Amino acid sequence: MISVIGVQFRRAGKVYYFAPGELDIKKDDNVIVETARGVEYGRVVLGIKEIEEDKVVQPLKPVIRIATAEDAQIDAKNREKEKEAFAICLEKIRQFGLEMKLIDAEYTFDNNKVLFYFTADGRIDFRELVKSLAAVFRTRIELRQIGVRDETKILGGIGICGRELCCHSFLSEFAPVSIKMAKEQNLSLNPTKISGICGRLMCCLKNEEEAYEELNKTLPNVGDTVRTIDNLKGEVAGVSVLKQKVKVIVELENDEKDIREYHVSELKFRQRKRKENVDIDDELKQLEMLEKQEGKSKLNE
Repeated sequence: MISVIGVQFRRAGKVYYFAPGELDIKKDDNVIVETARGVEYGRVVLGIKEIEEDKVVQPLKPVIRIATAEDAQIDAKNREKEKEAFAICLEKIRQFGLEMKLIDAEYTFDNNKVLFYFTADGRIDFRELVKSLAAVFRTRIELRQIGVRDETKILGGIGICGRELCCHSFLSEFAPVSIKMAKEQNLSLNPTKISGICGRLMCCLKNEEEAYEELNKTLPNVGDTVRTIDNLKGEVAGVSVLKQKVKVIVELENDEKDIREYHVSELKFRQRKRKENVDIDDELKQLEMLEKQEGKSKLNE
């Protein structure tokens, strides 16, 4: 076992482990640490904890010191300098006519490097841009191309639920999300309904996936034949996963039919067979179908 602390450098950013050494570090303290990018100022989100050594990327770097009031002032000044750096880089991009969208600028704590994050449809030759920026800032320059999910995480926004985006507020890492999750939760496969601001499938589809998978195991499929507690035969017309209730079209006397609702415990049926592995080809086909539908809807706007 080894003692570690978890540090974040940006809001809802990835958590990195560092060795606390002999320092008495508590959660929400600010610390100065050395990273691959240089010396950084970060916030402790995980207090001193014992974890197995094989879960840590070695060598584990030590904490340099607990941040002081002076360090906090330097960090605040860096945040102000980032705004100026962003404006300068934006002007340089226009000057060189590059087809790229600047997202954010970031200084390392020791001002040893300035990082610029951008999005673009393809590869961008920004060598001249880097030279020009290096001449202005007189420090190391790094331009990093990111995806639309990372762009949304940095910029933030309000989701269709009316709340701040999960990725910007608390989600430190993106989890894989698939169409299968939307189907499992009986959601509409309309891309506008299950896509987030970034245009990708909503991360929150993952939140209740395990619960829905467990609850769906006890329910019949729509179209299945069931026998009710009052000894009637019928066909499943719909299911309420959370309530564990099933709407059944039952066959009455004189060939009459009626729609009745039963709790799943009041029905007899064959348990559904579930696929353990996702059919990748089927997933790709469905994604292509959704993208085509989304394209058509945009053309009709």
